[in-house]
Amino acid sequence: MAPVAISPIKVGKIDDVQELRKANSKIPERFVRDITERPKLATAALSSSSSSSLSSDIPIIDFSKLSKGNKDEVLSELLKLTAACEEWGFFQVINHGIDQSLLEQIEKVSNDFFMLPLAEKQKYPMAPGGVQGYGQAFVFSEDQKLDWCNMFALGVEPKFIRNPKLWPTKPGQFSETVEVYSSKVRKLCKSLLKYMAMTLGLKKDVFKEMFGVAVQAIRMNYYPPCPRPDLVLGLSPHSDGSALTVLQERKGSSVGLQILKDNKWVSVQPIPNALVINIGDTIEVLTNGKYKSVEHRAVTHRQKDRLSIVTFYAPSYEIELGPLPELVDENNPCKYRRYNHGEYSKHYVTNKLQGKRTLDFAKIQTNNSNQNPT
Repeated sequence: MAPVAISPIKVGKIDDVQELRKANSKIPERFVRDITERPKLATAALSSSSSSSLSSDIPIIDFSKLSKGNKDEVLSELLKLTAACEEWGFFQVINHGIDQSLLEQIEKVSNDFFMLPLAEKQKYPMAPGGVQGYGQAFVFSEDQKLDWCNMFALGVEPKFIRNPKLWPTKPGQFSETVEVYSSKVRKLCKSLLKYMAMTLGLKKDVFKEMFGVAVQAIRMNYYPPCPRPDLVLGLSPHSDGSALTVLQERKGSSVGLQILKDNKWVSVQPIPNALVINIGDTIEVLTNGKYKSVEHRAVTHRQKDRLSIVTFYAPSYEIELGPLPELVDENNPCKYRRYNHGEYSKHYVTNKLQGKRTLDFAKIQTNNSNQNPT
């Protein structure tokens, strides 16, 4: 969520999906996806009581065993974490140490914000091409397809990325809850990166020392019920530009998150009080592709809404990134160039969501790469 200056752009009319839902309006053409992009009705209509057959296979990491377990428990959990990072790029963390009451409070203030009158929410507008405030991010043209989603996003750390005018006064306790919640999630991200370093045979503080004052942002996504979930997407397919992303879903939400696994979209059934973690592009680069960021998207539901709270954790904008030398050898040649993380962040937020295409920014092109364009 880089604080970059963006040239004036024309995005056309962006309808508020909650208002469309209230009015029982016909879905505007800008939300209707091309046939090749539409989710299959069977997956688009998932309810919270059903999930695809593979969703239960997504790895579960018991954080308490990593942080407080005996030697055998730690080793066992590290092996699970290794497999999760290598084979899935996604995993759920249970017993993560964040109080259930705080999880419930961030869900409540997030939901309460989205339930405010539109005029109140529009006091905190997301500028065209911007990524902070209320609206839709990653929209850069008047004919671009829109997601069936309302977003509210804030830069959190370091302080200079914050826009104080976008921090709402309503609902009460919103800002205080975001502050406390973000500090707990930040601590969890630091710990997870330490254990991930151990799975790679690296010094456990390698990411902490490299990242400097890490960048952190939070985004709340609200997906109202959609009368034609087979025609729209809640969120376009993409990978995250962060190092780690932490996802919390409100209890009772529809099943909406899907990840691309073996060229198939797999729905993720969240475990109560667990957090869903995914690897971002930054970790893929640093591990020279050993741990890959994974393309994911959100689908909608005909009757049920969905609320998610997403935290992005990434290195300081000032640092130079590239594959760690320990993970490059003759059998694993360097796949990514070195670059400034701030430049990549700017590249990421000034391009629409297009699968993993933004990572082309860092890839070292080979003669073979042109034979299989993405």
